[in-house]
Amino acid sequence: MQRTVLVVDDDPHIRDLLVFALQKAGLATRQAADGEAALVDLQAHPSDLVILDINMPRMDGIETCRRIRAEGDLPVLFLSSRDEEIDRILGIELGADDYVTKPFSPREVVARVAAILRRVSRTPPPLPTNAVAHGRLTLDGEGWRAAWNGTEVSLTVTEFAILRVLAEAPRMVFSRDAIIDRVHGPGFAMTDRTIDSHVRNLRAKFDAIGGGDLIETRAGIGYQIGPCAGGAA
Repeated sequence: MQRTVLVVDDDPHIRDLLVFALQKAGLATRQAADGEAALVDLQAHPSDLVILDINMPRMDGIETCRRIRAEGDLPVLFLSSRDEEIDRILGIELGADDYVTKPFSPREVVARVAAILRRVSRTPPPLPTNAVAHGRLTLDGEGWRAAWNGTEVSLTVTEFAILRVLAEAPRMVFSRDAIIDRVHGPGFAMTDRTIDSHVRNLRAKFDAIGGGDLIETRAGIGYQIGPCAGGAA
């Protein structure tokens, strides 16, 4: 069955460029010039993925993604003309599957779209359901809940999955690619910067309640779970 991608951007040239590349790759497409038009389109026509520009008139991509997420788990790929941390963090916190900054290569966008569609078409690798405890950190795999010294911490699904990978192997140092493979499965297209943004979010959330030693950075390699004893980073 042919997959359908909704391309949402206020720049008609960018929409046409992406539509041409996606159709050449065998995907069906539709277009919308802003967030409000995109939401109307999604109510009338099923889509398999949305390419969503962040900076648009009437309703920007952040608010559009928030409303899409309120209705379900339709995959979202963000486009941004600003390579700013706030855009990346907001996109990840809202549950966007990936992001690309402008200017971009249409081939890169198509490759990322294909990777996301492959991932959602198969069952992701299951995480163990038993609880994990490491220092003051506890993770409930069945309830997808995380707690620090008994205080529950609200995490996104991806944040929980990353933390679970690290906590299950406290002696291991994981490269970013290894984390992506464990969380999403081999072949999933995600940048190192996306993993770094997730780790920053995790550190900020736990640091606020005394968990500054949650995750350690191993220069040139990747990340390892910290002692989780309540010390500073």
